[in-house]
Amino acid sequence: MSKNVFDGKKPFTPIKLKRVKPVPSDIDIAKASELKPVTLIAEELGLLPGELEQYGPYKAKVKLEILERLKDRKNGKYIDVTAITPTPLGEGKTTTTVGLSQALGAHLGKTVLTCIRQPSQGPTFGIKGGAAGGGYSQVIPMDEFNLHLTGDIHAITAANNLLAAAIDARMLHESSQTDDRLFANLFPKDKSGARHFSVGMQHRKKKLGITTADPDQMTAEEKSRFVRLDIDPDSITWKRVMDTNDRFLRGITVGEGADEKGHERKTGFDITVASEIMAVLALTTDWKDMRERLGRMVIGTSKKGEAIDANDIGVAGALTVLMKDAIKPNLMQTLEGTPVFVHAGPFANIAHGNSSILADKIALKLADYVITESGFGADMGMEKFFDIKCRYSKLVPDVVVLVATIRALKMHGGGPKVVAGRPLDKEYIEENLPLLENGLSNLFHHIKIAKKYGVPVVVAVNRFYTDTQNELDLVCKMAVEKGGAESAVVSEHWEFGGEGAVELAKAVIAAAEKPHDFHFLYPLELSIKEKIETIAKEIYGADGVDYSEIAEERIADYERLGFGSNPICMAKTHLSLSHDPSLKGVPKGFRIPVSDIKASVGAGFLYPLLGEMRTMPGLPTRPAFYDVDLDTETGEVFGLF
Repeated sequence: MSKNVFDGKKPFTPIKLKRVKPVPSDIDIAKASELKPVTLIAEELGLLPGELEQYGPYKAKVKLEILERLKDRKNGKYIDVTAITPTPLGEGKTTTTVGLSQALGAHLGKTVLTCIRQPSQGPTFGIKGGAAGGGYSQVIPMDEFNLHLTGDIHAITAANNLLAAAIDARMLHESSQTDDRLFANLFPKDKSGARHFSVGMQHRKKKLGITTADPDQMTAEEKSRFVRLDIDPDSITWKRVMDTNDRFLRGITVGEGADEKGHERKTGFDITVASEIMAVLALTTDWKDMRERLGRMVIGTSKKGEAIDANDIGVAGALTVLMKDAIKPNLMQTLEGTPVFVHAGPFANIAHGNSSILADKIALKLADYVITESGFGADMGMEKFFDIKCRYSKLVPDVVVLVATIRALKMHGGGPKVVAGRPLDKEYIEENLPLLENGLSNLFHHIKIAKKYGVPVVVAVNRFYTDTQNELDLVCKMAVEKGGAESAVVSEHWEFGGEGAVELAKAVIAAAEKPHDFHFLYPLELSIKEKIETIAKEIYGADGVDYSEIAEERIADYERLGFGSNPICMAKTHLSLSHDPSLKGVPKGFRIPVSDIKASVGAGFLYPLLGEMRTMPGLPTRPAFYDVDLDTETGEVFGLF
């Protein structure tokens, strides 16, 4: 594509930042920013009017039909932004992603598209805050980005909980009805007295090998097998979800109503972004693929040990209908007017932690450079980006940008504990080269992880005002000379926007032209244990893996049920390369404990739980919601960050 021209469509015009010092709060910057109409963003990208579905003036969904129109167009360069092991404060990975995109598009004249996840409202109102970036490198409108956006997360909540309700209702009805009564209720006669297999029954009919089109022609044995799922309550892994941090819903009892007496069951809630349906959304490639994945979602087993999925329950078609709009990526913009796709939002510690395949595929047809972000460190979201997302998308990454901060490296060098909400100790705000040098091993390890996949690495040192030039020079020098990075660049995008990331962007452009040989860490043909142990040893540096009794049982069950060929999605803390968040730097001499392992068959991975992993966060003593309110005169949100 020619400079600043999008296939004859409108040339790209950047928004000039109105920077002030000191840098205001994120939301104040966002509110003061000029915004392009989303229709202009689309025109600058080369989207046709019929390929856009507007949700107000500044956000829209992009229809999937665009992939057919652009199928013969060459893909742009594919860049993944990851990080070293972070402090609990985060190291500015999203900010770097946005700043890099602004530098490429608004300052170097490249066509660029940023692809990031939609944030959960759990962290937004909890302790972490939003995920729109920060300073002068943000996605806007940031309040809409961090709240409901276009309703995708609500659609996932509705679909997830419909399936949960269907499971309990099916068990209740089977427990109180004979086979004949179940048959009569599931196959009501039409006005002519005939019965029919509904659309939601076709998959189970085929699975059971039933060939007749007339339900009345089934044998008594076939009728019994069809109508009675005989779900084992103790095997159910499917939970209800909501997009709020609520620790008191981690464990609940359902069936306490008068009409459900005798059918009580202990279960719990997960946060919505931990739902398998979120992972399905992120990994699907079209409507057909999504329908198939939703149908394959396994909720438990029968009392005979047979896998029961959403198709067996007959609800998969309805789930697909609830998700029919959520599958379309959301188009927004950065502070400097470069385009952004916001789509899907799985966590990287309890899920695979990447935005959607569909957003990336569309972006790669529209732009010269696509900047996506994987959650937490290279041991977390990046490993899953390569071994899960790229495996299903068949897309080949060109560069890894590894974000590091002086404060995180000092923490890994033995610095005092970093606690969110508390002031940093003096070690982090004063020059301390020995402490910093001790922590460089964590940076080197993450570079090594990325290079295992055959992809060149550019280190982005996200500068804070307390960092000294000596400290920055040391990290950049050692990242290349000892770590093996292609280059290492200090970036000041938080303070200066894209202008502060121009040198980083130039380094990325250069690295993207280097030859590379991308490959996966492991073949899918390995056993479940072999894949787990490969990740534990090669990525985390563990000596080995220990399995609980229940993990051993589940592995045997999953191998028996034919799930063993799926990739592995480790659920572990993001605060250490190990399973123990207190172990900083590059831990040695440890073994990974697998307490349990669960199957996301629809999404297409198995996820071992390393130690104690919560899939429903809790609120802290002082949640972020204390600062949030609405200006009742203007209707503007304030206090988000």
